[in-house]
Amino acid sequence: MRSIQRAGAAALLLCAGCVSGSGGGTAAEGGPAARAADPGAVYWLYVGAESADLIHRIRFDGTLTLEQTTMVGEIPTETEGPHGLRISPDGGHLYMTTGHGFPDGKLWKFEAGVDTVVAEPILLGYFPATIDLTPDGLYAFVVNFNLHGEHVPSTVSVVYTPDLVEVEQIETCTMPHGARMAPDGLFLYSNCMMDEQVVEIDTRTFEVARRFSVAPGREGPLDAEGAAGGMSGMGAGAMAGSPCSPTWVQPSPDGFSLYVACNAGSRILHLDRQSWELTRVLQSGTGPYNLAITPDGRLLVATLKQGAGVEFFDLRTGESLARVSTTTTVTHGVEVSPDSRYAFVSSEGVGAEPGKVDVFDLSDFSRVGDVEVGQQAGGIAFWKMELP
Repeated sequence: MRSIQRAGAAALLLCAGCVSGSGGGTAAEGGPAARAADPGAVYWLYVGAESADLIHRIRFDGTLTLEQTTMVGEIPTETEGPHGLRISPDGGHLYMTTGHGFPDGKLWKFEAGVDTVVAEPILLGYFPATIDLTPDGLYAFVVNFNLHGEHVPSTVSVVYTPDLVEVEQIETCTMPHGARMAPDGLFLYSNCMMDEQVVEIDTRTFEVARRFSVAPGREGPLDAEGAAGGMSGMGAGAMAGSPCSPTWVQPSPDGFSLYVACNAGSRILHLDRQSWELTRVLQSGTGPYNLAITPDGRLLVATLKQGAGVEFFDLRTGESLARVSTTTTVTHGVEVSPDSRYAFVSSEGVGAEPGKVDVFDLSDFSRVGDVEVGQQAGGIAFWKMELP
């Protein structure tokens, strides 16, 4: 079979054992009915269950199957919370952040496929969360969300991945959230949930290059050096209307545009990377949270965290093509297959409910599979697809 990757020393493990399993979950009550699919390829992805300290490897070949479950963590009395997941460009390694621990979470490195730890996990900042890698796979950028700390400026950690060594912490803003690389790997984009900003980081100098205010009525460029923290953007946004509270920024495959999810404002902002201007606003369902764009540049997929669903947009026209419920609530992450055919969506559930992963056919936006996973399914990463 031909394999296609996503575009773009062991620690003292409490549990490093793996448990195999499978599932072909049924639709949640009141949810859309799944139908059979014939994808003509096999797809694999990973998802983390934050409240269960599990990572799951999932296979889709027309049926969504839980292929492998790996227990992670070091501290028996602590839920360490797998949060951000990313696959190396060559498909060889899975990188995972844990948001909790003592004194805080870490960055982990696994060999993909066998799902074993291959390096001592390392401490970063407070509550390491979303992660992305440079196209050569040599550097990982991890936002330190600082969920439980004071509302003060936090950082983005830069890690040299071959040795798993942190080489820099870049101060950005209060509660940085989301991290996605431009296609050429020269800039990383992140958000400031409490400061109402998008931050551009130069991956060659490890410095903040530009900032953009997403506060309603005050959208536009900010001083790169003088606008970190203080929650000034949040205050200004609240005065002009409902705040944005950005949770995700997604570069387009052609590198010309950025799309910003305003989780509190139920809208998605389209920014021009070259002119550094707001060009249009897409109205969305309640609580857009994570975003993904099909590699062919045709569709934008948004998870609706408070809306318990997923929404699909035509990027050329900005039109919402469909809004579909997920099979459980608190919809979280989304990944798109390299052939632009399927969207894989994680949902956390509530309390003791299991998390879920749903798969949607992007030709007609129908749900074609779902499977139960551990509690609070969040971070999701596409691993590979294989053609016959």
